Amino acid sequence: MLKEYRKTATIKAEQFDGGHEQVKKYGIQDKATLGEVYSGNRWTILTKEGPMIVNVGDWIATGVEGEHWAIADDIFRKTYEEVE
Repeated sequence: MLKEYRKTATIKAEQFDGGHEQVKKYGIQDKATLGEVYSGNRWTILTKEGPMIVNVGDWIATGVEGEHWAIADDIFRKTYEEVE
């Protein structure tokens, strides 16, 4: 039987701006500086499941175990709300 579930863990997140500080902080790979040819997908972040594309404007989430992953801005805004 199909059941509904809600996320209960709180995450930390910040919007990716492509800046050097965030690239360094999250170990993001810039394909341009690696000499790779890219077609629209310039950045990748290493997640528990492997490399993941992250674009400027996406959110970088940090989970309860310190893991990181990217979330598209529109999905992030539909899924999460800021904790005061």
